[in-house]
Amino acid sequence: MAPTEPTNTAIAQIRQDAGGDYLYLAGRLDAEGTAVIWTQARQLARPQLRVEAAAVEYCDGAGLALIYALIQQGAHVENLPQRYGALLNELNPNEPLQSTPPEARAPFLIRLGARAATIWNAFYDLMEFTGELTAAWGVWLRKPGIMRWGDMLEQCLKSGVNALPIVLLVAFLFGVILAFQSAVPMRQFGAELFVANLVGLSLVRELAPLMTAVLLAGRTGAAFAAEIGTMKVNEEINALITLGLEPVRFLVLPRILAVTLMAPLLTVLAEIIGILGAGLVLLTFNIPLQTTVAQVMDSVGFADYVGGLAKATVYGFGIAVIGCRRGLNTGAGASAVGASTTQAVVSSIVMLVVADGLFAVAFYYLGW
Repeated sequence: MAPTEPTNTAIAQIRQDAGGDYLYLAGRLDAEGTAVIWTQARQLARPQLRVEAAAVEYCDGAGLALIYALIQQGAHVENLPQRYGALLNELNPNEPLQSTPPEARAPFLIRLGARAATIWNAFYDLMEFTGELTAAWGVWLRKPGIMRWGDMLEQCLKSGVNALPIVLLVAFLFGVILAFQSAVPMRQFGAELFVANLVGLSLVRELAPLMTAVLLAGRTGAAFAAEIGTMKVNEEINALITLGLEPVRFLVLPRILAVTLMAPLLTVLAEIIGILGAGLVLLTFNIPLQTTVAQVMDSVGFADYVGGLAKATVYGFGIAVIGCRRGLNTGAGASAVGASTTQAVVSSIVMLVVADGLFAVAFYYLGW
């Protein structure tokens, strides 16, 4: 038995008659048939082309969508069965599609005012947070018992102890790289002994506090923003307020105190490990560890240690404050948590650069 032609196929062909070329549509223009000829019909259609639709056996929404698209391309549909033509006319195919007009740019004064309002709101929010934080510190100094010491110790574990491996690894590599890069050129002048002075002074005064702070900004500051931001999105902050608990005293204060205490301790360990790494490099230049330690002790004074620890303390305090503030300012939605985390890291790094410059100026005038 010979195979029969399927009755549910759709046809779209260019044919010719006395009037010229025309697009011949036939068959069932349902979802299945229209899908087969959609691309071909759209490619064949052009302005002023006649579309002969008398042979269309069936046409549903998919077929009407195809005919609508052909008319929008400039074609003229002829002889479409009346029962389908009435449905097509409901779509107003002869009216061009309306496109959204480009948004008009606001006048300069309006844009300037909006920008000024944004800056003012950010400044007001910062002052409000500073006031709440200052009030929380004042209450804690008067009543130390209100501090949630268990949470503070837990934050010390997360921000200090758990950060110790990466801090020590980076500090060791800093010491090794700095010593090696310095010893190679200084060896030409027989001054490789003074590499210990250079590495020790650099780590204690500048590199160890700054490196530790950058790691805390990317690790701890971002974690604070994500944790508190998630609580804000899940309405947990509002629940604390409903229970009569101040979020700043309940969440922010333990975190700030923990990072402020852990940052200088991590810095001290970073200095020791960095100098150890430099000493191991200098061993390859026939300089004993005892000589390296003696050179570091001679070149680094008490003021250098105090200055480095002061930097680390201020850095840790600033990182914790920025991370918590960004978390409390988180908007609605999961994407807002990611945005707050990113803003916390970027703001912390900017703060570190600015604070380091201010410390450099202050130490210069103090004679350190």
